[in-house]
Amino acid sequence: MRIMKNNKYNKKPTSLHCNDAGGGCRYSLLTIIIWTVVGFFLVVHLVSLYSRKDNNIHDDVSSSDQLQVVHQHQHQHLHLHHPVVHQLVRVEEEILRMPPPRKRSPRTSKRRSRKPIPLVEEFLDDKSPIRHLFFPGLKTAAFGPTKDMGNETSYYFPGKIWMDTEGNPIQAHGGGILLDEKSNTYYWYGEYKDGPTYHAHKRGPARVDIIGVGCYSSKDLWTWKNEGIVLGAEETNKTHDLHKSNVLERPKVIYSEKTQKYVMWMHIDDANYTKASVGVAISDNPTGPFEYLYSKRPHGFDSRDMTVFKDDDGVAYLIYSSEVNSVLHIGPLTEDYLDVTPVMKRVMVGQHREAPSIFKHQKVYYMVTSWCTGWAPNEALAHAAESIMGPWEKLGNPCIGGNKVFRLTTFFAQSTYVIPLPGVPGAFIFMADRWNPADLRDSRYVWLPLVIGGPADQPLEYNFGFPMWSRVSIYWHSKWRLP
Repeated sequence: MRIMKNNKYNKKPTSLHCNDAGGGCRYSLLTIIIWTVVGFFLVVHLVSLYSRKDNNIHDDVSSSDQLQVVHQHQHQHLHLHHPVVHQLVRVEEEILRMPPPRKRSPRTSKRRSRKPIPLVEEFLDDKSPIRHLFFPGLKTAAFGPTKDMGNETSYYFPGKIWMDTEGNPIQAHGGGILLDEKSNTYYWYGEYKDGPTYHAHKRGPARVDIIGVGCYSSKDLWTWKNEGIVLGAEETNKTHDLHKSNVLERPKVIYSEKTQKYVMWMHIDDANYTKASVGVAISDNPTGPFEYLYSKRPHGFDSRDMTVFKDDDGVAYLIYSSEVNSVLHIGPLTEDYLDVTPVMKRVMVGQHREAPSIFKHQKVYYMVTSWCTGWAPNEALAHAAESIMGPWEKLGNPCIGGNKVFRLTTFFAQSTYVIPLPGVPGAFIFMADRWNPADLRDSRYVWLPLVIGGPADQPLEYNFGFPMWSRVSIYWHSKWRLP
C-alpha cells in the first residue's frame, strides 16, 4: 500500500502516517489486520446463518418423501411442493370492476368531481351495485352438506354462505377451532349472531344483542353439525356480563389436562366498548353447557380483540390488544387456565394491531394481525418470534393473489384463527371473517390455505445472530379443498 504524506488533494497527513521510528506503520498495519480478521469471521458467520437455514429446509424435505423446494421467480419465495401443496399455492387472480359513477344532481355535480368511489367504500356501502360480489346471495352462492354440490363437494368458497348439516347458515363469527383428541373431533366456537344489527351512531360500532357462543362439530373441517348455544345470554339481570345488551366477541376454547375441563376465554364489553375485559367460562364437555365464571381486565389493562394459544408444553397464553389498541400484551395463564399470571410482555408497541392469530411451526412462533380500522378491512401483517413473549418481527403482508385491493384488505376480511392443515407439514388453514357491518349475522367466512416457506420479504429489525424467518403466505382461491 502506497502512503502519501502530502499531495495537492489531501493536505493533511493520512491516518496511516509512518513516523521516523517506524512504530506508526506497525500500529496501522496491526489495525488493518485486526479489522480484516473481524470482517472474515463476520462473513463466515453470515454464511453459516444462510447454510443453517438451507439445511433446515432440506431436513424438512427429507422428512416427507413428496416434498420439494422450488423457486418461484415471481415472488422469489421458496414453497413446499407436493401434490397437495402445489394446488394450494397456485396464484389466482380476481377482477372486480368498479360500478359506473352514481347519478348526482346538477348542483352536486358542480361542487364535486366525478372521481370513482374506492372499492373499500363500495364494500361498506350496503346499497352498492356490486355488493353481490362481496356478499353473494343465499340462492345462488351457498355451499355445504345439504346443497347439491356435484363434483364440488368438500370445496371451500370464501365469502359465500356456509351451511351446516341442517341447511342453516353457520353462526360462529370471530371464533376458533378446538381439536378434541379424545374424540378426534373438531369443534368450532364463535359468536352466534342471529339478530338485527344496531349502530351506536352513524359511524359508531355495529353490534347485535348477545345471543351466546355457538358450537359446531366436524370430523372433516367441512361438514359442520350445529351443537347449539353452549354459553347463552342473560335475559333479565342487566348487571350480568352476559346480559343481552352487552358485547361478547372472539370466544376461544382450550382443554386443560390438569383439571380435565374445557376453558373458554372471550372479549367481554358493554354496549359502548368501555368495559374492555376478558371473560372466562368452563365446561366438562366440549359441547357445553359452559359455566360463566367472571370477567376482569387482565394485568390491570384494557383488553379488546384477544385470543388464547396452547403451546406444545401445555403452557397456555393470553394475547390481547390493549392500551386503546396501540399495543399487544402477551402473558401465560395459570396451570388451570382460569386466570393470567403476573407475567406480561408488551409487544408491537405503538403499532395498533388487533385480531391476533398465533400458530407455531418448527419451534418458531408466527402471528397474523390486522390494523385497527373498525369494520373497514385493512392490510394484514405476519410476524415471527423465537419466543412467544417476543421480540416479534414483521414479515410483511402475507396475502398473495386476488388483486392489489384484495391483498391490501386481507381479501376483504379480518384474521381470527389459524389451524394446521391435517397431514401437510408447513401448511395451515387461515380463518378470517368478512364482516358485514350493515347486517352482522350475514358476515361471511374466508378460509384460505396458509403456507410457510421461503425467506422473509422485508428487512429484519434485528441484525446478526437472528434467524431468517420463513415467509408466511396466504393464497387467494375462489374455491379450494382440503387434501
